[in-house]
Amino acid sequence: MTTTDDVLWELRDDGIGLITLNRSAARNALTWDMYAELERLVASADDQGVRCLVITGVDPAFCSGDDVKQIMGGGAVGAAPLSGTHQPRLTPAAGALLHTDVPVIAAVNGAAVGWGMELAMMADLRVASERAKFGELFVLRGLVTDVAGLGRLAQLVGRENAAELVFTGDVITAEHAQRIGLVSRVVPHEQLLDSALTLAGKIAANPPLAVRALKAGLRKALDPDWNDLGAWVSTTLGRLFQTEDHREGVRSFLEKRPAHFVGR
Repeated sequence: MTTTDDVLWELRDDGIGLITLNRSAARNALTWDMYAELERLVASADDQGVRCLVITGVDPAFCSGDDVKQIMGGGAVGAAPLSGTHQPRLTPAAGALLHTDVPVIAAVNGAAVGWGMELAMMADLRVASERAKFGELFVLRGLVTDVAGLGRLAQLVGRENAAELVFTGDVITAEHAQRIGLVSRVVPHEQLLDSALTLAGKIAANPPLAVRALKAGLRKALDPDWNDLGAWVSTTLGRLFQTEDHREGVRSFLEKRPAHFVGR
């Protein structure tokens, strides 16, 4: 197993690549470096002969989304989280996940909220621990979701369930997620990784050219134009990041108090 500080990588003999988010003290909240490493590992999987990817987190969380202080500027006036983006575009890590022909399984071991829920939805299959929770928290920060919350959530759970999740920012249990079709199965926590790896092993044992062609076909039949949607999300976030409501959403989270939104 090789590692950066916050992301672990293992290429197994059976062709399964295992990515583990490893920032447990921050509930695996994503930093810029973690985004870049996730993008690199997913984009290079095909060249490494990976037949199936499994993504998980170290307990107690799968991924709690963006590191609020680094990515969202801590709610400071004038903070510009998108300052490194010169033109509207799909988030590079999202682009890698959504365009790879390698099947991806999310082994959701705990909270998958914010971009953590987006990450789970960018996988082809989701196996959840009984401890898993899911929430599109973006509206509570005065923001829109990334592309998966718009282009894939309704496909998984139906438009009305999707609308409720993105408009309210509610967090739901693994049982609820399975009931509405967000995850394919819920397993005891201690069996999660074995269950995900068993499923990955079945996929990896099949003819890789056929499996990748099937994934490409599913993408062609079902997915929106991710680059176009990504440009819209990026442009919209750039505007919303400058609002008072966004700054209030971040500050109230950091100060652990109810937010007061004013529509500016």
